Amino acid sequence: MPRRGFVIQARTRWLLVGLALLFSLVLLMYLLECAPQTDGNGSLPGVVGESMGKEYYQALLQEQEEHYQNRATSLKRQIAQLKQELQEMSDKLKSLQEKKTPKVNGMNYQGTKEQTSNDLLEFLHSQIDKAEVSVGAKLPSEYGVIPFESFTSMKVFQLEMGLTRHPEEKPVRKDKRDELVEVIEAGLEVINNPDEEDGQDEDDGVGDRQLYSENDFIEGYYRTERDKGTQYELFYKKMDGMEYRHVTLFRPFGPLMKVKSETVDISRSIINVIVPLAGRTEAFAQFMQNFRDVCIHQDKRVHLTVVYFGQDGLSEVKSILESVARETDFHNYTLVSLNEEFNRGRGLDMGARAWEKGEVLMFFCDVDVYFTAEFLNSCRLNAEPGKKVFYPVVFSLYNPAIVYANQDIPPPVEQQLVHKKDSGFWRDFGFGMTCQYRTDFLTVGGFDLEVKGWGGEDVHLYRKYLHGELMVIRTPVPGLFHLWHEKHCADELTPEQYRMCIQSKAMNEASHSHLGMLVFREEIEAHLRKQAYRTNSEAAR
Repeated sequence: MPRRGFVIQARTRWLLVGLALLFSLVLLMYLLECAPQTDGNGSLPGVVGESMGKEYYQALLQEQEEHYQNRATSLKRQIAQLKQELQEMSDKLKSLQEKKTPKVNGMNYQGTKEQTSNDLLEFLHSQIDKAEVSVGAKLPSEYGVIPFESFTSMKVFQLEMGLTRHPEEKPVRKDKRDELVEVIEAGLEVINNPDEEDGQDEDDGVGDRQLYSENDFIEGYYRTERDKGTQYELFYKKMDGMEYRHVTLFRPFGPLMKVKSETVDISRSIINVIVPLAGRTEAFAQFMQNFRDVCIHQDKRVHLTVVYFGQDGLSEVKSILESVARETDFHNYTLVSLNEEFNRGRGLDMGARAWEKGEVLMFFCDVDVYFTAEFLNSCRLNAEPGKKVFYPVVFSLYNPAIVYANQDIPPPVEQQLVHKKDSGFWRDFGFGMTCQYRTDFLTVGGFDLEVKGWGGEDVHLYRKYLHGELMVIRTPVPGLFHLWHEKHCADELTPEQYRMCIQSKAMNEASHSHLGMLVFREEIEAHLRKQAYRTNSEAAR
């Protein structure tokens, strides 16, 4: 029995071993079956079978690319679906808001919106009515005037300069360039597509009208009233025409709005240039050279009135006028002789009253002033009887002996006429050069003839216009220059006049930097001597 039991135990042990081996074999086969399959022909790069490896990776990349393309297509589809759902939700929300908006005076939401638009438009028009656009504002003094800044399609002429700004410059800031371009294009839109109120015939088609372009823009002015908005005066002209198109726009801190559009014909507008004079025959000869070139040869619509004080130099002035008349066949001039002490206001007043042919546009001028034909047209465009007087700001040139000190002699006058900081400045405190109609001058009472000697009479006349209802156009103009000449402040002047004369003399001499160089001349020369001494000492060693 024990032996039989031992045999059974041995069989059981071998059975268990066999089962364990069978289980291990099954497990090994399972692991082999679940292992990742590899291409028997594949090989790693750099070893044998490299061509087959490239095909494998190219296929793998193509598979990945198709996978991401499908993913991107799916995402785009989901985004489009979300956008559609968002739009549907927005429409539902807007519909609910409109239903909740109460009706006012029987109007729904659309009616309220239209009412708001009408109120806004009415407010913008009220801003234009308050601004000094069509009627002049009564101002207490010259300090209350808001001057214009003038511009062309390329440059801006500005009074406020400082360290970074210049009397003439291209609009550097992009917002300023965009503003001026927008304004010029808006003016063209008004001209090329006129309303019925602009006076154009309804039957005139586009083919019958002369269309204007940016090249026809001549000049413009703009100024900003801080509590109302910005006013723009724009002038356009065809190269072969004499008529100007004038457009007034206003931006009441909102969209540009048209105020006025008109056609201005200045072909028959005569200007009476009035020049008071005493002595200074050489300056008068130079003035007549400019007058000959601009007024006689180019403009041809000018009358000259010279009011001469005293007898000394009178014969020379007559000789100059007669010589110009013979050489150019020009006889539209008047010489008024006054045997008394020089008084500028008195001279201009006599020149205005010496005209006996009715209404005329007058330009009060000095013998030291140089002007261009473009300025004469600006004079005609910006003065209107009973409505506007023109007070241009002159560009006053500095002493050429200081400006061109590094040259042997100063260049000719024509080459000095540049708008630069070191060459001159806008004479914003001077009101002597002005264009106004004779009837307006006589209506306000002309000059205060009680003012004696230098200065003051032009300011008094300027204030008379400011106290009235005429518009005063005050702006720098590029075609008007005041040539430098030495000033003498007489002892007979009142303290106020003498102070004004000295201030004017100092401001007309040179720029800030040039005056500084003159003040520190001794320090500069001492520095140069020290530098020369050091250089010579080092060279001698």
